[in-house]
Amino acid sequence: MNKAIEINTLIDLLELRAKNQPEKIGYTFLIDGKRESEPLTYSMLYRQARAIAFTIQKNNWQGERALLLYPQGLEVVSAFCGCLLGDVIAIPVPPPESGRLKRTLPRLRAIVKDAKASLIFTNQKILELIEGVADEFPEFQEMNIVDIEKIDLDSADTWQKPDITPDTIAYLQYTSGSTATPKGVMLTHHNLIHHCRYLQRACGYDENSISLTWMPYFHDYGLVEGLMTPLYNGHRCYIMSPFSFIKRPLQWLKNISKYGVTHSQAPNFAYDLCCKKVKDSQVGDLDLSKWEAAGNAAEPINPEVMLKFADKFASGGFRWETFAPAYGLAEYTLLVSTKAKGTKPVFCAVDTASLEQNKVVVKDADGEGVRILPSCGRLVCETEVAIAHPNSLTRCADDEVGEIWVKDPSVAQGYWQREEESNHTFRAYLQDSQEGAFLRTGDLGFMYDGELYINGRMKDLIIIRGTNHYPQDIEWTVQSLNPALRSDYGAAFSVEVAGEEKLVVVQEIERKADIDNPEQLIADIRQIIAEDHELQVYGVVLAKSGTITKTASGKIQRSVCKQKFLRGEINAIASWVEK
Repeated sequence: MNKAIEINTLIDLLELRAKNQPEKIGYTFLIDGKRESEPLTYSMLYRQARAIAFTIQKNNWQGERALLLYPQGLEVVSAFCGCLLGDVIAIPVPPPESGRLKRTLPRLRAIVKDAKASLIFTNQKILELIEGVADEFPEFQEMNIVDIEKIDLDSADTWQKPDITPDTIAYLQYTSGSTATPKGVMLTHHNLIHHCRYLQRACGYDENSISLTWMPYFHDYGLVEGLMTPLYNGHRCYIMSPFSFIKRPLQWLKNISKYGVTHSQAPNFAYDLCCKKVKDSQVGDLDLSKWEAAGNAAEPINPEVMLKFADKFASGGFRWETFAPAYGLAEYTLLVSTKAKGTKPVFCAVDTASLEQNKVVVKDADGEGVRILPSCGRLVCETEVAIAHPNSLTRCADDEVGEIWVKDPSVAQGYWQREEESNHTFRAYLQDSQEGAFLRTGDLGFMYDGELYINGRMKDLIIIRGTNHYPQDIEWTVQSLNPALRSDYGAAFSVEVAGEEKLVVVQEIERKADIDNPEQLIADIRQIIAEDHELQVYGVVLAKSGTITKTASGKIQRSVCKQKFLRGEINAIASWVEK
């Protein structure tokens, strides 16, 4: 049925759902991860969105930028749709949190300044938080604040359909800032609708699918596949708070079991957390057999974590082919590649020494000097990819690692008010063939046998004596050494010492871990890096829990950690630096 849908904007989509399936439940929020909220039907969503849009029209706010500041839930779905129906550019952003205002306000201020945002859509609880820091954030005093709970729903009937086109900017997706200052990615109605159509085909969705998301709405994974793809498909979506997942990972799996969820996504760390926090005795009470696509993206994929998760939850009905490793970025709306539903994950064994020289030499998985790389699947639908030399801007040979360049209508329009950066990133041409325009992803990888493999980010790449080293490999090596070393909370990076690049590792210790001999642990870290990576370490810091900062999607902010190291600001339990 969905294949016949011809829609060009989100307005078309909402009209279609409200007309054809008015009483069908679109969304349900799981309060505290457990209790069902009042469901949101398509007719109610359309009515709420039109009432919000009328408020926009009544105040002549069309074309303005609006921050969406909400806890995870149904309100943000209505507010997002209302902005698009009112021709306001929505900006989903992390809401300020009580007790963490000093950490969240600087990013909000930067976004307000960059986007010249004049509107805030929020609720009373967050509004009170904002008012409590008014002196530190004077910009808020100059913005129009809308609490959608106070909007008269009857005003929906007065809404006038705006004159927008598929090329109208729908929202700004601010990048996570793992390697740079966040930038506003401009995405149109066409970007969103086109990509939802892609995801329907590539991820195996239909109107009978059931999805569950706890990924934050302000992250592209949470917004596009988590919230908008269900609307496009017309299937039911359950929403959890990220905090509910972190507090009790088992509840995510319980909800998948309870509701017969077919599609749910998470980064690598979430599967690792489930392995650590869910007791073996609890697995037997789960029924994960209806789970068809366990998306795995948004951060580097660790094959060992995939194997551990599949082994642990097999007795609960989880199948190996349920895993759906994927790769994407906000500048492409969402997914560039993903594994097809019902197929098994693919891995590639490559020679480590050759990979360090940007060469791909496939070897037997049981051989020595081998690195096992997880495929991020095949390209989504008609997506085109070129693997390019990042300096010469020429196409790489089939057996070379290069920067991943992407071409498709899913590519966003550029960065908001950043023409020079937009030209560099979104309008690249291969110098040898003049093919283009491509989106430069900034990620390194290669294609092999139709599968896309990711090695790391160019800006995080560690180059020592002309040899490439990928930080996540070093971090995983360190964390495998001792259970006291906190998984996914380490940062490997290089610093310049007397004109030479040197390796530094900062690794968090588990909060309740008791380290009897930290000096020996540091010595062990130095030794295992020397053995596994043939690298001499310049510095090792064992840090207290809470040291390593991450983006909203869980990406390690290595550049931030590096600056803290250089300034001597890391809260260390023990450290060693080469004399």
